[in-house]
Amino acid sequence: MDFRPQSVCLRFFVTAIPRHHRDTELRAQQSAAVIARGIALNVLLAVVKIVGGIWGNTYALIADGVESILDVFSSTLVWGALRMAARPPDAEHPYGHGKAEPIAGLLVSLGIFAAAAWIGQHALHEITHPHHGPHWGTLPLLAGVVTLKIIFSRRLSKVGKASSSNTVGIEAWHHYADALTSAAAFVGISVAVIGGKGYENADDWAALAACFVILWNGVGFFRTAVNDVMDRAAPIPVELEVRKAAASVPGVRGIDKCRVRKSGLSHLVDIHVEVDGNLSVREGHDIAGAVKHRLLESPLHITDVLVHIEPA
Repeated sequence: MDFRPQSVCLRFFVTAIPRHHRDTELRAQQSAAVIARGIALNVLLAVVKIVGGIWGNTYALIADGVESILDVFSSTLVWGALRMAARPPDAEHPYGHGKAEPIAGLLVSLGIFAAAAWIGQHALHEITHPHHGPHWGTLPLLAGVVTLKIIFSRRLSKVGKASSSNTVGIEAWHHYADALTSAAAFVGISVAVIGGKGYENADDWAALAACFVILWNGVGFFRTAVNDVMDRAAPIPVELEVRKAAASVPGVRGIDKCRVRKSGLSHLVDIHVEVDGNLSVREGHDIAGAVKHRLLESPLHITDVLVHIEPA
């Protein structure tokens, strides 16, 4: 059986994807690649933390390692969501698959809550049950973990801003929260080592304090993800840039309504454009097409525009 015709059609479909959709796909793939490296980092650190925590007799470090395991699952979820969000529109999803990205962000936020609650519960258990103090040898290990996590978090944050992905930003903070937990464990273990007898549970108090900070920030990221799912309007500066770009098209006399919402890595625009009321339908249609083309070609990451013509 000859499959060449289908192969030709497939190649034509790929090359026929509009530039603005290719741009979204490229940004999603770049973000997914960095997320994949974060997954590998978390797997390595989880093993190091848990082994080091058992050897060094510190629950804070073991809890930190368990959180890294949870991070692996949440990062895998984000990776899959970005791959899906990169898909262009189809018959069943005419506005694209961008909603996969904030839905993943919502689930990751819930994961942050679960991790903080788990750490807090077990930290309280360790505080109320006497145990041996931690070993000083865990301190260099924690210092290395904090350094690696902060470096990777900053890198991921830059990728999130470049790709306009709130979910990648949430994932970046997730790595930063891991660094925060490790830093708290470092402080607690230092106090326990220096203080000696009577300070054995200082690292557990540190883990408890860190979980409250994680919960507080998790609430903020949860709200961001919910707003994206519920089509909250884009920030005012983005709307102003859309109005400015549309108003620069020849034949446009003014901008009436303009609604911009975020959908994953891109924006969707509904705009009412004022033109000369004496123009023909074809002339008005041409101006609308020019406005749509101008916005799609702008650097605002817009993938769909609905233009309504108003007589001025």
